[in-house]
Amino acid sequence: MRVTVRGRFGELSEQAQEYLRSNQDQHDVSRAAYTSEGTLTYDAVIDLFSLRYQIRLGETDPDELAAAHAISETELFLRTMGFGYRGLKTTVMDMADVWSARPG
Repeated sequence: MRVTVRGRFGELSEQAQEYLRSNQDQHDVSRAAYTSEGTLTYDAVIDLFSLRYQIRLGETDPDELAAAHAISETELFLRTMGFGYRGLKTTVMDMADVWSARPG
């Protein structure tokens, strides 16, 4: 599963803002990839962000479980980094469905 978690930064300390500004080029959307640990991207004004996850589950209701896992990982990451946040939303894409829908 590929899961994208989108949200907005909330309150950010001066230290967090400086970190995000100084590392902005490393978190540009052009560098985004779906990884098991998640890939953070954010906009130039440091308002909107996304984290992209590659999650492998063999359970029933994999979309729901993948979304819950990604939200949990995102919240842990943001708290660990000291980044305030709000409005988390997920988008889940089952790559097996994408590949099976290809013609031929």
